[in-house]
Amino acid sequence: MSLTYLPEYAESAMLALDLAEKEVAHLAYTSRTLFAQKIDLQWVQALPTREDIAEKIDAFVGRFGRLQDHIGEKLIPRFAALLGSAPKSLLDNLAYAEKAGWIDSAEEFVGARKLRNLLVHEYMAEAELFLEALQVADGATNMLIDVVTKIKQQADTLGIKLRS
Repeated sequence: MSLTYLPEYAESAMLALDLAEKEVAHLAYTSRTLFAQKIDLQWVQALPTREDIAEKIDAFVGRFGRLQDHIGEKLIPRFAALLGSAPKSLLDNLAYAEKAGWIDSAEEFVGARKLRNLLVHEYMAEAELFLEALQVADGATNMLIDVVTKIKQQADTLGIKLRS
């Protein structure tokens, strides 16, 4: 008999995956409704007077950041441990995730982290920069969702289920 994963890490890995899937659902909804609008410079410049849109931006940025943090700080490290990898730094874990095929590029993941900082700090300061960051965040959202999907596929392949 050979082990394909370390069973003592299964529960914490699956709890992290369960939370990530819930966060994905919320981010996907906010992203879908936000980016269904025509987002251009005029739209961004109107944000200070449009509380409804500003609230949607806040929800998007918050959910984007939470999912990204959860993936980098909990989901990837717990699944790496599940597969026998010793605890490592964020960059080492991202390299592991890239090698495992969970992320396409560790550099792209780190870039999304910088993007989140732009979304938070350039919100009302520099409209052109904020617009660009928002447009890039749309694609980065898909990347984050793909990471969770790939890790879910890994769990399914291993036959691991969350106990109810």
